Amino acid sequence: MDELVDLARRLISYDTSKTEPVHEAAGFIKGWLGARGIEARQDWVRDLPVTLAEVGPESAPCVVLHGHVDVVPGHPDQFEARIEEDRLIGRGAYDMKGALAAMMLVFASMSDQEAVRVRLGIVADEESEEDTDRGSEHIVDSGFIGDFAITGEPTNLHIGVEAKGVQAVRLMVSGRAAHGATPWEGDNAVLKALDVFRSIESLPFARESSELFDRPSINLGRIWGGDALNKVPDRCVIDVDIRYLPGQDPAAIREAIADLPSVELVSHFTRPPALVDRESPFVLALHDAVAPYHADAPTSVGRDGASDAVSFLRVGVPAVEFGPSGAGHHGPDEWVSLSSLNNYRQALESFLTSLGSGQAGS
Repeated sequence: MDELVDLARRLISYDTSKTEPVHEAAGFIKGWLGARGIEARQDWVRDLPVTLAEVGPESAPCVVLHGHVDVVPGHPDQFEARIEEDRLIGRGAYDMKGALAAMMLVFASMSDQEAVRVRLGIVADEESEEDTDRGSEHIVDSGFIGDFAITGEPTNLHIGVEAKGVQAVRLMVSGRAAHGATPWEGDNAVLKALDVFRSIESLPFARESSELFDRPSINLGRIWGGDALNKVPDRCVIDVDIRYLPGQDPAAIREAIADLPSVELVSHFTRPPALVDRESPFVLALHDAVAPYHADAPTSVGRDGASDAVSFLRVGVPAVEFGPSGAGHHGPDEWVSLSSLNNYRQALESFLTSLGSGQAGS
């Protein structure tokens, strides 16, 4: 347990919302693996490292343990991890450096066995807004795949078999300029932009639901408007982050938004939702491995966040999100449960051992 906590704290200490610390963290990971006799290589995507390593015989069942080392920005003290009772607190503790530490230890523990092939793929751009040249796409397109993939995103020890897609749109909202002393003579584009956002929240797609999701997620992420204090702004740009449900049509969502009054769709970024067969033998084997750590069955769940698992699903590799318990990712007090993190490590080991013994899906 101490080794797991120490490794997680070390990973958290790198402010991997920035490029140079990302390189430092990737160098540490490569060196950590090398110190355990495991050769790792690093590819590069947009000057960001993709760390790849594998152990076990090539002819055995193959599982990819997949994660990311990058985080969203945080305050300096958030990169100094602290422990309060069962909580390891720090930026990335839950999303997903705690899980990454467990994956690294499990991966290293599988280096001396001959029953299962395990691949470790770590990207540095999961939190990026880029829609091309992504690390996970590079992993898949380079052939670094397997029979099954686990992305270590936080799921509270449940198995994430669905994840929402992303439809991010940049909108220009038009108004009419006037002197700031006589705002009634103008049409304030900033205020109109807020009304546009509320209108998006009221569109029919926003009220749809599915078995695992009660609604799409819609967030006003950024807003720019106005070029002078004493002028009514005549233009305002907003970035709206929409996480749509499996089965919804992102093109139809864009069309509905573009039809709103005074709105111009400037650009958009789309990532598909994730959806995997719950009856896959690998999903069933993972279910059995994590079941001892749940009072009830580890029911499959839908993830509100987008998933890099779609990169594997795109080429026919079943992939799920599976991570430890915690809360507050992207927030000021992000934390992961230490006991859950240890259970997560043990569940991963049990799962891989079951594949090697031929018990998967039995």
